[in-house]
Amino acid sequence: MSEDKGKNNINRRDFFKGAAMGVLGGTALGMGLYSYSPWRKSYFPEVKRKMTDIGACKSVKVTNISETSWFKNATLMGDIKGAGGLLVNQYSYNWPPFGDGTGLSKGTYEKGIAKIKHLLPNNLEEAWAVTEKLSVSPENAGGFAALVEVEELSGKKRKFLLDSGWSYKWMDESFKREGIDQMLKNKEIEALIVSHEHFDHFWGVPVTYKYDPTITTYIPDGFYPEGLQYIKDAGHKGKLIKVKAGLNPIIPGLATFNFPVPIICRVYGEQSIYANVKDLGLVSITGCCHFGIIQFSETAFREIGYEKNQLYGIYGGLHISPFEDWDPKYDDLVISLGKYGFQKIGCNHCTGVLCAKKFIERGYPVQKGTARHRTPDAAYLGNGDKIGFGIEV
Repeated sequence: MSEDKGKNNINRRDFFKGAAMGVLGGTALGMGLYSYSPWRKSYFPEVKRKMTDIGACKSVKVTNISETSWFKNATLMGDIKGAGGLLVNQYSYNWPPFGDGTGLSKGTYEKGIAKIKHLLPNNLEEAWAVTEKLSVSPENAGGFAALVEVEELSGKKRKFLLDSGWSYKWMDESFKREGIDQMLKNKEIEALIVSHEHFDHFWGVPVTYKYDPTITTYIPDGFYPEGLQYIKDAGHKGKLIKVKAGLNPIIPGLATFNFPVPIICRVYGEQSIYANVKDLGLVSITGCCHFGIIQFSETAFREIGYEKNQLYGIYGGLHISPFEDWDPKYDDLVISLGKYGFQKIGCNHCTGVLCAKKFIERGYPVQKGTARHRTPDAAYLGNGDKIGFGIEV
């Protein structure tokens, strides 16, 4: 009797100590802290890494030509809602440059391009003047484009254009502001990498072809017939490379990765860029990141071998709060980004200003911008701003 009593006897101090720990532990689990702790990993199968060698480069510099894809969220979302929603074919919206005068949701690529095809790519001012009169919300069109400069280990510098924006007028002005027009004329930029077929990343492609119609162009496999025809109608006379799903090495230290995912407005597939910077780690560059920042980072870890096993930097649109609305579930993405240990973050575009401020509040190494050229806030890298990885800018 006394032996059993001794086994089961617990003093009050130990009881309350245990109870307190139980409450704290239960609270932690209820708050979701377990999900962000190392403990959760014990339940996951070990990831088998491919460690593909893409080579290494000395540095990467990114110039934000334009991240302002549209100027008013309310106008864009009003048009999308009025046209039937985010699953509707983007070529039917009657947005520029494919406006045909019939109004919202009544357009087609064929009817729209017929109005301006004869003016592409050399008479863009006239083409835009025509489409402004026939299109829905032409004043709201902007565009996304960035110049990616890679320095090889030998010191040789290579330039690539990521996307070509939307509005002919805005993108031509932006190209001239950053000297992209002359770089294209001089054939300093060796390739155009189109991230995906969306209006704000691709429809301004005649602006690129105006200055270099022979530039090699990489697109993700999955473009629709309209997009493929537009490349021809826009005046392209160079090599067109359709990037299959997966990893696609370009030059030593630089590769693209095509994520075969369905995207809003009837678009399929998005390719982004990975650059392995010597002595630093991997730099990830994206247009919109529709596939998600977690998949972007996990794919790098799974597929590529990189310096110091470090995901060093990230640049571009991270697609968290593109319309500056905030849902509590977005906080999970903000917290998740921190686990990858990025040393330098250059975000803009569909990341959202609100999200960039959340990153800053959490102490992430976000490089702020200068809020020039119609960029609304300095919380992220705006139009005309630059970021360097392995190089000071």
